[in-house]
Amino acid sequence: MIAAVDHVQLAAPAGSEPALRMYYVDVLGMTELPKPPVLAARGGCWFQAGPVQLHLGIEKDFRPARKAHPGLRVTDIEAYASRLEAHGAEVRWDTGLPGHRRFYSHDPVGNRLEFLEPVG
Repeated sequence: MIAAVDHVQLAAPAGSEPALRMYYVDVLGMTELPKPPVLAARGGCWFQAGPVQLHLGIEKDFRPARKAHPGLRVTDIEAYASRLEAHGAEVRWDTGLPGHRRFYSHDPVGNRLEFLEPVG
């Protein structure tokens, strides 16, 4: 029986780790997790906020995820959107999910991210 999602992995191009660290730590407010040495040798980064983990793995023929995406639940979505915009990230609001406020943005390598907050 599945009990929870342990993590979501997105791909990234080789050499993008500094930009990923800046975005996921400084912009999104996540904490970088140390990777086990055998996995650290492959490159990439792991990040966590509360129980949520995002792993960014290096992919040789990288293409950003433009449709597939993690949905990240946030609190005070207006303030969070303002935080992203203050760091130069594009925020695109979407009203298509009843009972939620949500927006989309992209990480520095072009992966799509959804941020949402239930309303009511």
